[in-house]
Amino acid sequence: MKKFLALLGARNKEYVRDRGSMAWGLLFPFLIIFGFSFAFSGKNQDVFKVAVHRPAEAHTQSPTSDFLKTQYIRFFDTDNLDAAVAKLRRHQIDMLVTLEPSPKYWINSSSPKGYILEKIITGQKTSHGDPFSKEIVEGREIRYVDWLMAGLLSMNIMFSSLFGVGYVIVRYRKSGVLRRIKATPVSAFEFLAAQVVSRFLLILATSAIVLAGCHLFVDFQMFGSYLNLFIVLSVGALCLISMALVVASRVASEEFAGGILNILTWPMMLFSGVWFSLEGTNPVLQKVAQLFPLTHMVDASRAIMTEGAGLAEIGGHLTVLAALAVVFMAASSILFRWE
Repeated sequence: MKKFLALLGARNKEYVRDRGSMAWGLLFPFLIIFGFSFAFSGKNQDVFKVAVHRPAEAHTQSPTSDFLKTQYIRFFDTDNLDAAVAKLRRHQIDMLVTLEPSPKYWINSSSPKGYILEKIITGQKTSHGDPFSKEIVEGREIRYVDWLMAGLLSMNIMFSSLFGVGYVIVRYRKSGVLRRIKATPVSAFEFLAAQVVSRFLLILATSAIVLAGCHLFVDFQMFGSYLNLFIVLSVGALCLISMALVVASRVASEEFAGGILNILTWPMMLFSGVWFSLEGTNPVLQKVAQLFPLTHMVDASRAIMTEGAGLAEIGGHLTVLAALAVVFMAASSILFRWE
């Protein structure tokens, strides 16, 4: 334990003394949040998103409507009516329509987009000749900055985990630090455990500071439990740190390590739902995104923050993250070399 604590303290001191990295890790999320908060603070509404409920037991030849052919409106299918109504309540979609068993549409009474879409759909009929009936949903709007918060926290943890562990260990190997540590009575497990725990504690500390600061200055909405969010971020951080250990297990070139880490981080940053929702995108892209740990971390965090989900609702995401963490840990322990 003394050896482990010595390594842990040395790594923590090294991070704290690197003022540039520490300052960037804290300031970058604030800059993103403030920038998007300012950019999306206006009232311009020029994009419409409509969910079309098609029951699983729908007829082979479902009724149609000219409304579904309207340009400049993104239509996407859903078979879960309750989930779609919940999204409409939070302003994540602008309207919900169904054609079976009878034509009906739902709008949020406080949504400007819903008001405009209602003007478009009023009076239109389906192929059966029936007009749409109206249902009202009420709910407070979730701003883009509220929606973005979960993705931003997860993305910050991803970069801190992958580059803060993988890149550092590769630098140790290249500079000969690992060779010197190997000559001491320190096992590979003790060394890797100290790196994981150090980065894990630093990630949780910086995430807590970022979360508190953004809540103070931006006043984002939090519908779920902070404890559940802490659990998701913890499991996600362990998964991503374990992934970094796999990269750093044998690589000796900082340039090569940087290339691998960029190959891992950029697809996850772009296609894990950090900046935009994947609903309505190509189904192949949605399936590929499920292979990324960041996707499960973002989806679970966002479900807690914007939907008030409990651990039971996000259990699938936690299971995937924990399983990937175990696989990455096992692979890194097998592949790790001092030199």
